[in-house]
Amino acid sequence: MNKLVQSITSRDQDFAQWYTDVCLKAELMDYTEAKGFIIYRPYGYSIWENIQSYLDKEFKRTGHQNVYMPMAIPESLFQKEKDHVEGFSPEVAYLTHEGDESEEKLIIRPTSEVLFCEHYRKIVSSYRDLPKKYNQWCSVVRWEKTTRPFLRGKEFLWQEGHTIHATEAEAREETLGMLEIYRKLGENLLAIPFTTGLKTEKEKFAGAIETYAIEALMHDGKALQSGTSHYFGSGFAEAFNITFQDKDNQLKHVYQTSWGVSTRLIGAVIMVHGDDEGLVLPPYVAPIQVVIIPIQSQKEVVKNASEKLYEALTSQGFRVTLDDSNRTPGWKFSEYEMKGVPLRIEIGPRDIENGVLTVSIRHSREKRQIPINQISHEIPKLLAEIHEAMYNKALKHVKDNTYVISDYQDFGPTIEKGGYIKMSVCGEEAELKVKEDHQATSRVIVDEPLLYDVCPVTGKKATQTILFARAY
Repeated sequence: MNKLVQSITSRDQDFAQWYTDVCLKAELMDYTEAKGFIIYRPYGYSIWENIQSYLDKEFKRTGHQNVYMPMAIPESLFQKEKDHVEGFSPEVAYLTHEGDESEEKLIIRPTSEVLFCEHYRKIVSSYRDLPKKYNQWCSVVRWEKTTRPFLRGKEFLWQEGHTIHATEAEAREETLGMLEIYRKLGENLLAIPFTTGLKTEKEKFAGAIETYAIEALMHDGKALQSGTSHYFGSGFAEAFNITFQDKDNQLKHVYQTSWGVSTRLIGAVIMVHGDDEGLVLPPYVAPIQVVIIPIQSQKEVVKNASEKLYEALTSQGFRVTLDDSNRTPGWKFSEYEMKGVPLRIEIGPRDIENGVLTVSIRHSREKRQIPINQISHEIPKLLAEIHEAMYNKALKHVKDNTYVISDYQDFGPTIEKGGYIKMSVCGEEAELKVKEDHQATSRVIVDEPLLYDVCPVTGKKATQTILFARAY
């Protein structure tokens, strides 16, 4: 086995160390001299580019436009929405500078709500100007005490959408529409079955009326909030005086939404699908979908056949690498397994003579013999099959690790196994006790009938069914 793979800690031995090992050894990122800030290496950044490409098409398909706001926010502007300020104050980073000390302090954006609000205030005056549906791709800075690559950092990449509408109904439709785009991102690109739902009052975004989230369950049984969509109502609009003259000639405040996902999604892909050999990438998000490994590449017949196959697959739009370096085949096999490449095709003199190639499937470790003249036809079917199998495996993991309990004494032993615990509870009092007793938090409110009438945590009347989990 390649030393590269040997140096990866087993998932079940130390999941946190396994995660860090994979991030570094698969060359997704590197650390920098500035603590809490990482370098996105080409392979890791390519995953983000593929997520970005998918979402950007969806945003534009649904009538959104990309903009870019400045990274600096005047302190007075940031403080206009009280709840928003309180929610972010521990994480805010200030720009320091020499010069005129009378100048107002500037904040490095932890999020850009206030900049969008101020801009919308200036450019909207009539119902004819609405809706405004903007999105930006950028980085934000939040001064986190504890950091982990992709999951939590002082700076991370993300997209943040900010829209304003003439009616509450339209804004609410936007909020749920974006949540559905995120859910489909998991289903169609990342092979992750996101659980979606409303966050509790205690867990919602600072300044929002309602926050909806996509939650993913990692291999170790912890949950990861992977994206959010917020309905703001007219709260920000009132704080920033964003008004428009409606059809009835009355001056009204707009209704607002905000929604975003970040490079946390890379962390989700790693932890949902990876194994002890490294990454296992779903084919539609993988930077390399197919790697071709020539065996005895110095032979002209092998060289020609490898190049011909590379050109054929590339012309079909697949992301293909032909590794004809002088490394040994065994080293290459381990290298591309570490990088989670979905398909590996081996081409040697005997394969060419027999007219059949060996195709190795990364996620299942299965090998198949496919006639050379059918490879181009079979690859798209194989990639679709792999994606579906990976999605179903992740879905089974969620189902197998979702527990319903009615006796609070069962919570402790159950949460130690990892996974979601579904309970019907009284509300915030139960949430706080669960967090204090078991370091588990409410992930989403489940939109289904109550499991029972009495909250098992407090003995009071149950009002909502919640998924609890320990989380990243």
